[in-house]
Amino acid sequence: MQAAMSAITGAILAAFLAYGLGWYTGYVEGNFALLLLLATAVTGAYWVAERLYFLPQRRRAADRLLAEHDQRKAALEKQGFSQIEGDIDNARQKILAQPWWLDWTAGLFPVICAVFLLRSFLFEPFKIPSGSMIPTLRIGDLILVNKFHYGIRLPVVNTKVWDNHALERGDVVVFRYPPQPSLDYIKRVVGLPGDEVAYLNKQLTINGQPVPRAAQPEFFDKDSMRYSQQWQEQLGSKTYHTLTDGDRPAFVPGASQFPFVDNCRYSVEGVVCKVPQGHYFMMGDNRDNSLDSRYWGFVPEANIVGKAFFVWMNFGDLGRIGSFQ
Repeated sequence: MQAAMSAITGAILAAFLAYGLGWYTGYVEGNFALLLLLATAVTGAYWVAERLYFLPQRRRAADRLLAEHDQRKAALEKQGFSQIEGDIDNARQKILAQPWWLDWTAGLFPVICAVFLLRSFLFEPFKIPSGSMIPTLRIGDLILVNKFHYGIRLPVVNTKVWDNHALERGDVVVFRYPPQPSLDYIKRVVGLPGDEVAYLNKQLTINGQPVPRAAQPEFFDKDSMRYSQQWQEQLGSKTYHTLTDGDRPAFVPGASQFPFVDNCRYSVEGVVCKVPQGHYFMMGDNRDNSLDSRYWGFVPEANIVGKAFFVWMNFGDLGRIGSFQ
């Protein structure tokens, strides 16, 4: 039994390791949520088996060893011997100790389960990889995303099972990138279902009403070593800053043939889109350096992951830690 379980566990751990290496080297498309779910299920099965079968089995073996020791001790005492060779306590501890294949499965289950529940239903950490949300979020920011703000979703399939708050204009949201749902994107919600969103001559308009904005001092990006025009914009209850590049034209080049593309009208001035029901229009705050809904279309409600709300670390700039709008 021990040899069989050792071999089975070795094969399972080797499969997890091969998947991880394949993901790291790019041979397979990784899915961390699925990997964590499988790890929770496998270690949970070992944990239950340990509690219900393996641990009671080891305890019975330890009790038998102790009973045999006591019988032998009593028999030797009758023969006049008072000393018995061997350390019975050490022998019992060896029998009760978990074998390696339980240490690496059942022993890890509480930690893996806690991480799974926390990441799936409460908060998930993300790292900002690009400058599309500058100046609100910078490259290297480590952020927290509230997974329950918009409702509870099942892990992996992302199906909503319980509603909470509705998305609002101005929210910063993490979502599954519609052209490639295995990727997570982060943008700001500018259009709700039924809205007409216009971005013409670099002015955002919602349902015919220009979004209020005020010019701010130029923003210097240390990574690109460039200055950009900075604006303070107010969308709904959210006030935040955006950037525009005076050297970039207003028209949107290279828009793809996305679902509901007929809802959009492109011109040299920019784009006007009618947001379909059950979808959202997303834009980055770095308006001329953001691949967003202007290019690849609307975000279905089913793709929403959660609301981004807090920078918990930036190793290059500790002053970045804090909440944001």
